[in-house]
Amino acid sequence: MAKRLLDKKGLSYEEQNIDAKPGLRQKMMQKTQRRTVPQIYIGDFHVGGFDDLYALERKNELDALLVT
Repeated sequence: MAKRLLDKKGLSYEEQNIDAKPGLRQKMMQKTQRRTVPQIYIGDFHVGGFDDLYALERKNELDALLVT
């Protein structure tokens, strides 16, 4: 659903499959303090998961993050 929202906005993104590389899941969990995927970053800003991304969209705050 996150990719669908980003595609709808015409944005490019980099997807990392944490199951494809040993240790990548552990690294993500240490960095984000979360176990679920996706974990979304806009630049260095950790948005969180899809619910967090969608909440920003509903509050009309997502576009402002995208231009920084």
